[in-house]
Amino acid sequence: MDNIMECTGLSKVYKNAVALSGINLQIKKGRIVGLLGPNGSGKTTLIKLANGLLTPTMGNILIDGMPVGTETKKIVSYLPDHNFLTQWMSVDQMINYFSDFYADFNFDRADAMLKNLGIDRTKKIKTLSKGTQEKVALILVMSREAQLYLLDEPIAGVDPATRDYILRTIISNYNEDATIIISTHLISDVEQILSDVVFINNGNIVLCDSVDDIRQREGKSVDELFREVFRC
Repeated sequence: MDNIMECTGLSKVYKNAVALSGINLQIKKGRIVGLLGPNGSGKTTLIKLANGLLTPTMGNILIDGMPVGTETKKIVSYLPDHNFLTQWMSVDQMINYFSDFYADFNFDRADAMLKNLGIDRTKKIKTLSKGTQEKVALILVMSREAQLYLLDEPIAGVDPATRDYILRTIISNYNEDATIIISTHLISDVEQILSDVVFINNGNIVLCDSVDDIRQREGKSVDELFREVFRC
């Protein structure tokens, strides 16, 4: 099985709003994929479907050849676009919580990242700055030995130095056979780490290609192409 994720005729409708419209998409293993589109384009909906937080209105989505469910949750590590940390817990308690919940949690990896950032494990989450809380959340997600990492807007709302750290953390703390899908609209910040890109707009796939092919064929960066495709 070469594909870690496969969507066939995948649709999601909220009441009268179409979030995804019959998309067909294949994501190969061992790639870092940018899921790129304007706000409200369907990025978060697709990620939530892959993680089992939503169910399709129509169509199918498979993770490593399996329908989304209990078995796929064991191999998917998900960073939502909102703060999921339990505020009354300490950093250490959050680490232990994740370790109890996920059999693939790597304590040594988490410890190394915490030490690298100088984060005090005894501190309560609620006493940490917003940027530090986002780093702790990323450490928790990237400390799993997952096959698919789903990162929803991991660099939104943080300063440039923190963005650089987050991107370095992402590329240096995952198995090279695993796949990372990064949802973002900040293309210039993530372009240097991407293997492939998926452009999505109004619930439709506009483009799915490798970064190298785009640069060779179009003679421009992914960011330049994105601005051209999504020009208002």
